[in-house]
Amino acid sequence: MKALLLIDIQQGLQELDFYGGERNNPEAETNCGKILEAFRAKGFPIFHVQHCSINPESPLHPDKPGNDFHPLVQPRQGEPIFQKTVNSAFIDTDLESKLKAQNISDLVIVGLTTEYCISTSTRMAANLGFNTTLISDATAAFNKIGIDGEKYSADLAHKIALANLKDEFASIQDTQSLLQELG
Repeated sequence: MKALLLIDIQQGLQELDFYGGERNNPEAETNCGKILEAFRAKGFPIFHVQHCSINPESPLHPDKPGNDFHPLVQPRQGEPIFQKTVNSAFIDTDLESKLKAQNISDLVIVGLTTEYCISTSTRMAANLGFNTTLISDATAAFNKIGIDGEKYSADLAHKIALANLKDEFASIQDTQSLLQELG
């Protein structure tokens, strides 16, 4: 069975200055919303993950408005929410057992950010035995400063993260091809 895993699509990830000033793919949340609606229309299982930062300065801290889900992907009653404090959606949550209890073998992953929680959760999902599909234009990355001080664009960080996941941990697909596949 196929399920949708929406990771950290929260208001606080709109606060670009906190995360380095530049983010690629401004359409990521819109694409996540389209995919969510398609899964709802098909009656497929949906799982939301919410990052609850332990850093009191983080926009994703539970006391901050940025902890709220983005309006385009608000969970509905009955759609489970898993709260985490680390990059992986599987650490210190019961996500794995809930997926396995529903005989879910295939995961479609969307959310933020490609180079952190998406990458970590995708790797773990694959290592736990799930057939994983990552939707490239339903995720986004922030720019990075390398160990030598060199600046790397958000788009480059995104593409490298996807390249590192491709084939080894996930198949990579875009929103349009997934929506066509879902019918």
